[in-house]
Amino acid sequence: MNVSEIENRLKEAFPDADIDVGALKNDGRHFYCKVSAKEFIGLSKVQQHQLIYKALGDYLQQDLHALALQTSAPSTP
Repeated sequence: MNVSEIENRLKEAFPDADIDVGALKNDGRHFYCKVSAKEFIGLSKVQQHQLIYKALGDYLQQDLHALALQTSAPSTP
């Protein structure tokens, strides 16, 4: 698993989102993910994270050990 695989999966699920994915360690098992998506408007943090988990699907069942999530809805002017 690598950063681009995670990023691509999230871009498919949230095409208009601001997405930043990176490695916490260079072991292919520890990542961080920051996502700001309109799909998160009106949702709790738990619900936002559930959408991320759903988008990543089987990646979460593989060798992923840690995923530090930071999610938000975009600000409206």
